[in-house]
Amino acid sequence: MSHSHSTRITWLGHATVLVQTPKGTNLLIDPFIAHNPKYPEGFELPAKIDYVLLTHGHGDHISDAAPVAKKHGAHVVAIYELAAYIAGQGVTEHTGMNMGGTVQLDDVAATLVDAKHSAGAQDEKGVHYVGIAGGFVLGVDGGPVLYHAGDTCVFGDMQLIREFYSPEIAMLPIGGHYTMGPKEAALACRLLAPKVVLPLHWGTFPPLTGTPEQLGALVDPQVKVLNWKPGEAYEA
Repeated sequence: MSHSHSTRITWLGHATVLVQTPKGTNLLIDPFIAHNPKYPEGFELPAKIDYVLLTHGHGDHISDAAPVAKKHGAHVVAIYELAAYIAGQGVTEHTGMNMGGTVQLDDVAATLVDAKHSAGAQDEKGVHYVGIAGGFVLGVDGGPVLYHAGDTCVFGDMQLIREFYSPEIAMLPIGGHYTMGPKEAALACRLLAPKVVLPLHWGTFPPLTGTPEQLGALVDPQVKVLNWKPGEAYEA
């Protein structure tokens, strides 16, 4: 297990993010790999993924959850019904939680917070109820507080996320159509007051037209909006 003095956040296209903590814990959020057109070519996940975190049940967020968990020995964390659904795919290590709850994942305190989005899982047997959509606030020991919003529109209670958790780094969807676009994400930034925004859920498919440049033009100049490409990492 590698150790560094920073928290490393690597974007793997769409909403898939690998978080590596200063103490060497590897967390993979919303793994969408095999059918992700923006997954960085040739990128190899660490041999050990400690935890897989799932924000909601759509296929572009959970399609590789079970394969990754089984291959890399990961413990899956999700809202209760979604964790049970993934367990039904042969994942033995899993934790179901619910809104406002916090679980300690080694050196990371993971809190499930609100999001506004649909959330059903679809497979060959049809569409399944797997709980509601959420986001994760991650408090990293020796590192920053991170917020992965999952898929969502902007909503007023993002101000409560700011008040309770003060995330320094916000990973926000900006593509539009299925989630908020740049204009709505700019309001989310005002409600959350992060220092850094890492844009997600843009450029994967034609309807997702929002860009980091558009968001950057709408936020306070003191907020850093990273214009990154899949496979690139931000360290904090």
